[in-house]
Amino acid sequence: MSVETGFIGVGVLLLLLLLRLPVAMALIAVSFGGVVSLVGIRPAVGILYSTPYDFVASWTLSAVPMFLLMGFVAFHAGLTGGLFEAAKLLLRRLPGGLAISSIFACSGFAAVSGSSLACAAAMGRIAIPEMVSAGYRPSIAAGSIAAGGTIGALIPPSILMIIYGVFAETSITEVFVGGITIGIVTAISYCIVVLIISVVRPDVIPSRSAPPEPGQGRTAILSVLPILVLILLVFGGLFAEIFSATEAGAVGAFGTIIISAITSRLSREVISRSLLETVTTTASLFIIAVGASMFTRFLGLSGLSGFINSWVAGADLTYVQLMLVIVLVYLALGTFMEPFGALLVTLPVFLPVLQDQGLSLVWFGVLVVKLLEIGMITPPVGLNVFVIKNVAQSYVSTAQIFAGVIPFLLADLVVVVFAIAFPSAILLLPSLL
Repeated sequence: MSVETGFIGVGVLLLLLLLRLPVAMALIAVSFGGVVSLVGIRPAVGILYSTPYDFVASWTLSAVPMFLLMGFVAFHAGLTGGLFEAAKLLLRRLPGGLAISSIFACSGFAAVSGSSLACAAAMGRIAIPEMVSAGYRPSIAAGSIAAGGTIGALIPPSILMIIYGVFAETSITEVFVGGITIGIVTAISYCIVVLIISVVRPDVIPSRSAPPEPGQGRTAILSVLPILVLILLVFGGLFAEIFSATEAGAVGAFGTIIISAITSRLSREVISRSLLETVTTTASLFIIAVGASMFTRFLGLSGLSGFINSWVAGADLTYVQLMLVIVLVYLALGTFMEPFGALLVTLPVFLPVLQDQGLSLVWFGVLVVKLLEIGMITPPVGLNVFVIKNVAQSYVSTAQIFAGVIPFLLADLVVVVFAIAFPSAILLLPSLL
């Protein structure tokens, strides 16, 4: 063992990431070089040879491409298009009704997507033009969608939660159920922000929305029925324990294809685009995960994980102090790393510490996904912001979107404090399973 080698490896990894080397390549290069320096070239080649298969040949991970396929088919087939119209119909009387409707529509889209980027892109195309034409300031209209998109990774099925569950060797279903609580709390906090702004600054967010057109209600309800059926199918079976989280992905993907066919929205183009995006996204996620698995072995061989664990125990950090360190680490990483990279780089370090402290890994999985999603709207590399800029570039600039997400970032911090102060609230639903 060589703790010094472990520290050097972590330092080199951070340097490579700051230099914008792809996360997967940085993890694999540092892990391979570190293992060579510790035990020689033959064991390093053996790890490089065996790790991809050992990791990818996991039955649990088959849920990742299935849930991705479910989301892509639902998106390209247009099953999610009615979510905003239905939410707008129900919430139009509230101050800032259009923005609140978009946030609830994001929550509904989250239940069939698992990706905050897809959620932000889909809702941005639909809601931003309508909000701007209704008198919303473009920055806050775009900011609300960028923030609302983060709910896509909180409410299950969440790809981040699946990857976390595999690495933490904890129940994905329980993490999913805990994610429902944090997702709902996040959506409510965003709606409160919209309500406050609409009351204090009606020039930024108009107080009232236009009344619905005749017949709009029936059309909106009919358009959202396919998604409601799909959500009931997947989550009804999942929470009734008819099938596991892994099997739920296959059920969801198959159900989406059948519903799309029944509603005459399935075409060769929808299938081909969905399959292509599923394959490319899965491959990019899995190669990062393989690199993280190698990095975990390197840290174990170096003894760095045990050293950090012993240091935390010796430092006698309080719960609040430990949580403060973890929150600051993830917020800092979120400024320059995408969520999957930040998650897989840090888990080998944090999981042993959390287990030694006796903290719930289900609760931490929910918390860490929330922290990672904050990074999706944090400058300078807030990916949701750039997605919104791409779909609404004629309405708003990147700087304006970052300005628009600031009130929602403050709400996010309040939600993080809530999750840390009341872990029992996050664990209430999982405990009922």
